[in-house]
Amino acid sequence: MNSDNPIELLQTGFRVSLGAAASLIESVTDSQKREEIISKVSKSEFGQLTDEWAKKGELTEQEARNFVESLLNQGKNQTPTETGAQSTDPSEIPISPDPPEVQQELQELTAQIAAMRAELERLRNQDSQS
Repeated sequence: MNSDNPIELLQTGFRVSLGAAASLIESVTDSQKREEIISKVSKSEFGQLTDEWAKKGELTEQEARNFVESLLNQGKNQTPTETGAQSTDPSEIPISPDPPEVQQELQELTAQIAAMRAELERLRNQDSQS
């Protein structure tokens, strides 16, 4: 590792952190792994441990990139109707005439809403006069 290059240093630090996190997750689920990591830390094999974490972090990073790329490629291969995307331009929405029952029901609901509004207004006026 070239410590003169700050980008490489940051990338290695990121990979070590990623590898350490992956090892931590493994150690939580596997007691043998946990004992192995604890013994390496207690034997002052920290350099070896960071190298292992950097390699593991690099592998994890590559797996994550491959996963994201596969998701993006899946999204590109789907047509807009497959992804559920719909046009938001109202002029492109097909308008079909409603059946007469639907129109009748809409008129009845509109009349009920108007009656409710009138009743609410009457009650508000009644409360304000009291």
